[in-house]
Amino acid sequence: MSGAAAPEFPCEFPIKVMGRQDGSLRGATRDIIEKHMGPLADSAIRVRTSTDGNFLAVTYMVNAESREQLDAIYRELTACKWVLMAL
Repeated sequence: MSGAAAPEFPCEFPIKVMGRQDGSLRGATRDIIEKHMGPLADSAIRVRTSTDGNFLAVTYMVNAESREQLDAIYRELTACKWVLMAL
């Protein structure tokens, strides 16, 4: 059976969040991630808007130190009212 290997830490890791295009998603999710990772450079953030303009996908490239750190980020992201999905 094949599967993705667990990342070795520390490593570069993409965190993707999706939500409605209402102006609050970017700020709220960046605050959550920076709380755990420290300040992010703007170059570490990619933003895409859906074709119809209703949804936003934001990808943060972070330097993850541990699985526990990522788990804490994902817990907060999925609890955020602006986030529909976090991958």
